[in-house]
Amino acid sequence: MTITPDDLDAAIRSVTGDLGQASGRDWSAAPGTGDLNAWRTAEHLGDCLVSYAGLLIARPSTPRFVCFEAVAHQTATPSELLEFVTVGGGFLGAVLRTSAPDVRAYHPSGHADVEGFAGMGCVEALVHGEDMARGLGVTLDPPRDVCSRVLARMFPEVDAGDVDPWTALLWATDRTELPGRPSRAGWQWRGAPLHQATA
Repeated sequence: MTITPDDLDAAIRSVTGDLGQASGRDWSAAPGTGDLNAWRTAEHLGDCLVSYAGLLIARPSTPRFVCFEAVAHQTATPSELLEFVTVGGGFLGAVLRTSAPDVRAYHPSGHADVEGFAGMGCVEALVHGEDMARGLGVTLDPPRDVCSRVLARMFPEVDAGDVDPWTALLWATDRTELPGRPSRAGWQWRGAPLHQATA
């Protein structure tokens, strides 16, 4: 079950489309991820996507992120924040499509391949999107086939059984509970290729 740049595109389209329903709200007054409001969460998401593209391009020789931060203008509206997310996803998708299959780049979860970075972009978009959606009173409805592929690649230790893939992904990232399943507090995805040792 390979994650592709098309999956990233689909995740971004789904999240921005659903969140666009709340573009008339004050995002600075709505909760987002952790201590961030929805405005800052959208900005963080855009930065994550651009940052992953930067890592694949620069491939630093030492274990570190590329030394820049992509930020939204302080006057950005919710629609403009979603535009920032779309652009970040476009940057990452373009780099994924033009990177050689054997490219590896640093991430704390393991030196990731192209598929790993596609998966990380999907997880970032979907779970931060969910955090914003909850704060804004919007329901996300991402493609379930994308959720299934992301879950299998990024969380190979998770056996979700016959649970809806979107619900299972939210559980894997500690956004919901599943009856009879342990807490996923402290979760971490797997960036390194599945066949590669992480040590």
